[in-house]
Amino acid sequence: MIPCPLGSYCPMATFNVNTGLCDPYLYQLPPGKADHTCGGANIWADVSRGGSMFCSAGLFCPTNTKQIPCTTGHFCRQGSTAETRCFKLTTCDSNTTRQNITEYGLMLIVGISVLLFVFYNCYEKVINMRERRYAKSREVAVKSIQQRVQARARWRSATDAIKKATCSFSFSRRTIVLPNEQSEATSERKEVEATKKTEERSEAAENKDNNKKIKTRLLRGDTQIFKYAYSQLEKEKAQQQHNAEPTFSEVITMMIDDDARKRPPIEISFKYLTVTLKQKKKCLLRSVTGEIRPGRITALMGPSGAGKTTLLSALAGKTVGCLISGLILINGKVESVRSYKKIVGFVPQDDVVHGNLTVEENIWFSANCRLSADLPKADKVLVVERVIESLGLQPVRDSLVGTIEKRGISGGQRKRVNVGLELVMEPSLLFLDEPTSGLDSSSSQLLLRALKREAAEGVNICMVVHQPSYALFQTFDDLILLAKGGLTAYHGEVRDVEEYFAHLGINVPERINPPDYFIDVLEGMVKPSTSSGLTYEELPLRWMLHKGYPVPADMHKSVSGVGEPDYSGNQENYPASGTEQQLSFFGEFWQNFKYNVEAQCDVLKNNFLKSKDLSGRRTPWILLQYRHFLGRMAKQRLREARIQVIDYLILLLAGACLGLITKASDESFGGPGYTYTIIATSLLCKISALRTFSLDKLQYQRERASGISSLAHFIAKDTIDHFSTLIKPLVYLSMFYFFSNPRSLFLDNYIVLLCLVYCVTGIAYALAIFLEPGPSQLCSVLLLVVLTLLSTQPTNSQVMKTLTRLCYPRWALEAFIVSNAKRYYGVWLIQRCGALMRTGYNLHEWYRCIYFLVGAGAACRILAFIGMLTLGKKY
Repeated sequence: MIPCPLGSYCPMATFNVNTGLCDPYLYQLPPGKADHTCGGANIWADVSRGGSMFCSAGLFCPTNTKQIPCTTGHFCRQGSTAETRCFKLTTCDSNTTRQNITEYGLMLIVGISVLLFVFYNCYEKVINMRERRYAKSREVAVKSIQQRVQARARWRSATDAIKKATCSFSFSRRTIVLPNEQSEATSERKEVEATKKTEERSEAAENKDNNKKIKTRLLRGDTQIFKYAYSQLEKEKAQQQHNAEPTFSEVITMMIDDDARKRPPIEISFKYLTVTLKQKKKCLLRSVTGEIRPGRITALMGPSGAGKTTLLSALAGKTVGCLISGLILINGKVESVRSYKKIVGFVPQDDVVHGNLTVEENIWFSANCRLSADLPKADKVLVVERVIESLGLQPVRDSLVGTIEKRGISGGQRKRVNVGLELVMEPSLLFLDEPTSGLDSSSSQLLLRALKREAAEGVNICMVVHQPSYALFQTFDDLILLAKGGLTAYHGEVRDVEEYFAHLGINVPERINPPDYFIDVLEGMVKPSTSSGLTYEELPLRWMLHKGYPVPADMHKSVSGVGEPDYSGNQENYPASGTEQQLSFFGEFWQNFKYNVEAQCDVLKNNFLKSKDLSGRRTPWILLQYRHFLGRMAKQRLREARIQVIDYLILLLAGACLGLITKASDESFGGPGYTYTIIATSLLCKISALRTFSLDKLQYQRERASGISSLAHFIAKDTIDHFSTLIKPLVYLSMFYFFSNPRSLFLDNYIVLLCLVYCVTGIAYALAIFLEPGPSQLCSVLLLVVLTLLSTQPTNSQVMKTLTRLCYPRWALEAFIVSNAKRYYGVWLIQRCGALMRTGYNLHEWYRCIYFLVGAGAACRILAFIGMLTLGKKY
């Protein structure tokens, strides 16, 4: 006989005459031993073999031989040594096996819902109050400035009327005055004019001193800042009106004006620039020579496939997978344009803006992260308001930009916001890829006026344009006209292009837009009306001969009858068209693989090779950018509250269903329910975390190319996701825990599930960054299923055991089961030891499981961040 453990019920056995056994333990007395009697229990086993020894559910056993029914208000689980008092708000009748605590789950979910509702609403109200106060301050400032401008206009009209009256009076007296009186009148008139000039000078000096005082002192309050900004805008408008027809004295004043803000000049010249695609050895640009100068707008035009975007990307340093030869000089020196990226703007062809932010929020974020860190807030407000005003975005400044699913502003306004993101950082060099495509004539004129104002401050502007109107065409300063094959057909001032082509015998017909006609000629759609037999293929050759540039070797045969070309200079062997070698399947596969590797090496070189900073601008450091990112992410998540609510409701439903279906079993310590918990929470949290980085890849690539910190971007997104990481385990456990009612503590379950959500969120980050949205969702499901199967299948292979220990579901399941198994004691010891030995779990490795989940989540985040830096295309 063995002593019975705590929680067991093993009374003295009685001899069964019919069977010869000692009931209820089923052992026999030794034969021939009449003096032997039945005793206590002879076996101590798990619940499956020795369940009769366990104190029954609904009863408790203070001793091994006594069973007492649970009283009302208490419950007794199987193997209990004492009855446990039920929580308040729960009903426990006599002989109750477990208390019903679903009311607490409902209270918890109601509390969480109320807290989330209050948090979201309060945060939204705080943001709305700040925006309303901000808008009110702006309206007050605008009204004040308008009143001041109107008062000045009335004062000027009154002074003009007085001047006219004085002049007419003096003129009427001039016919009857004597010579002495005439000299007196002349002296009086001179004295009046001198007095007026003195007053105007004193007023200008007073205004200048006032402006300096405003600039030097610390402006406090949004109203004062807006008054300063709008007063400066009004002065700029007045100055522009004066500059339309300036006098000699005004020109001298503009030249010596210290307050006029000039950008650092950037001049780009390129010589024999050739761009060849590495994969197909196709020449995209051939021997292009020219320059783009500060303070001028250069239009880049040509037929489709002429290499306009290629030339723009080559000058901006954004070509990937291409071989570039020739010279690109910046301010006369061989420097990389990436050394000036803090003052270089690039407007992509697609409108890459954040649709769930307003127009003003998009522009302000770009200003906060890209303007100089030393620039005062008042000057930042001035820059932002100037951009919004010049682009005509005042009516929609508080409107959401919109997405494909949710309509916002119009397409033309969205295009102008796309340009405004670069204008607001006050660039010295600005590239624009088809900024007028999709815009009507008035919007295009508005955009060009804004660019003209930028050019007046010394900005070097180069833009690709398709089919501009004649009025728009005349606003450009220079023109680069490319022909098919990436050759230059013209490069010079816009006003000279018609004269140049007329010299070649190509005259623009009446009522035909000159740029459209030139492009049609270069396309071959219109035959040049010339008697010299000139074809459109010879136009690039004519330009080379006109400028004295060297002619490529394969074009020598086309110069017969044109004149002797200059064969000296840069001579290269260009691949002839139509001579591509036919490759086998493996040869083509190897060529594509080699091209992808080379392109990726170019990306890595662009991303990790730090070029010296020659911009002279100190942008905000990483912590300040992190704060700006946090503010932007918080607004975006607030406007996506409906999606967050759906995620919480799905988790709530999953917790309720799994809690009802899989009750916490004492035999398995809740293993099946915890397995389903891992599958459900991992899947749902992964799918929602995939949206963090998969929806705004283009926006990130644009921001990173402009010099904004990738680390601040990544950490800010992860910080915002921590809010969901804290809430989602509470939402799920509010149903699952209180329906399944395990023996482990709620806090232990919450800690394990919190670490599990943190881990799977990091895995989702890596999948979203390394894969496209479709494959990332598929891999998130398949990876979970495979790892869970590996974690739950028993195996004797050492290799499989090693693989299993690398699976995060295994560590999460061990932490769940161990936290629950610790609550079993006494008669459950054999059951506990047997279950842990079969699964390979250790009762003392709970903290190790937690550390592994947290470490795996951190490692996946590091891997995802490295993927952001290495795999992101250079936009």
